Amino acid sequence: MKLSQSFTKTMKTAPADETSVSAKYLLRAGYIYKEMAGVYDFLPLGMRTLEKIVQIIREEIDAIGGEELRMTGLQPKDAWVASGRWNDDVLDVWFKTKLNAGGELGLATTHEEAFTRLMKTFISSYKDLPIYVYQFQTKFRNELRAKSGIMRTREFLMKDLYSFSENREQHEEFYELVVKTYLKIFDRLGIGDSTFRTFASGGSFSKYSDEFQTLCDSGEDIIYLDRDKNIAINEEVYNPETLAQLGLNEKNLEKCKAAEVGNIFTLGYRYSDTLDLCFNDRDGKRQKVFMGSYGIGPSRVMGVIAERLSDNKGLIWPEEIAPYKYYLVGIGEEGAKKAAELYAKAPDNIILDDRINARTGEKFADADLMGIPYRVVVSDKTLAEEKVEFKNRKTSETKLLTLNEFISKLS
Repeated sequence: MKLSQSFTKTMKTAPADETSVSAKYLLRAGYIYKEMAGVYDFLPLGMRTLEKIVQIIREEIDAIGGEELRMTGLQPKDAWVASGRWNDDVLDVWFKTKLNAGGELGLATTHEEAFTRLMKTFISSYKDLPIYVYQFQTKFRNELRAKSGIMRTREFLMKDLYSFSENREQHEEFYELVVKTYLKIFDRLGIGDSTFRTFASGGSFSKYSDEFQTLCDSGEDIIYLDRDKNIAINEEVYNPETLAQLGLNEKNLEKCKAAEVGNIFTLGYRYSDTLDLCFNDRDGKRQKVFMGSYGIGPSRVMGVIAERLSDNKGLIWPEEIAPYKYYLVGIGEEGAKKAAELYAKAPDNIILDDRINARTGEKFADADLMGIPYRVVVSDKTLAEEKVEFKNRKTSETKLLTLNEFISKLS
């Protein structure tokens, strides 16, 4: 990425109606563009970071047997009528539309019904189970109040995974595997030390569901955290009974604000009952399929990471999800020439700030604002010693590397 050739530009200020740190920095740094309240475009930098988050999630879900597909966003209403969730009094965040030829459609808020109906074609015997299928799909929710930038929006990317099992025992084995996998995902995303398995309401499906909550001052949830056990309780289920069941002592719990970055639910027979998803067991008897649901919102996670990993200068991306690893600046005639040569060695890993009309201080400020992990400066002065200045965005440590040492890093 050469900044002289990019259409995006950084901004000194963010829109006045954006109050969250993440929204302000993502807008100012040119990662996202606001179409309207709760609806954002992902610009080139934002797209690269979002895709890296997606890829980490994909790798870990594939590793536990997930099969990726893509369902439609447009949903015919029949399956939703059967499940009882087409009614706005039951599910109040629908965006609905009508076909010119007649008939009504909804823009998917979630996909339990769609996946259940799909599996009726492919599940007939216990030999077909278990099945673990997932997708990355745009969801639409008519939120009454969208806020905190991409942390709560009306259009967003979701990874939803669904499990189809013979029984509760088979389901619970996979469920706990997903818990471990989610914690591994958040660790790779750079927020593992601040993200905790959190017991929450299971609704009508089970005693509890599991949320994954990241400590965050702008978060919407209150959790009670036991740091020694690395688990928490959502305020909605915080009571003596829950404490006793989980073996937690009230004196050891810390009240915290947090943002939800993932959730998993035991669905049981809720949708296989209403949509008649069955299989023949080993004795040839018809049985209902036992289901589970597992969600992570990559775009929401991106917002939470930006909210948590930032300072008064801008974003601080972990290396694995930063859009680029190096922000390269050439100073002076020879410095600019050498910077271009270095950029050519790894253009997919470097932002080259080759803007002619931008001052050096402006370039440095943009490097900090964008949160690129390492700023590399090649100047006439450093070239005299065959070196570059190398600054770590996270620690602010600055040191000199030889040209060969930096080239070795690129390879």
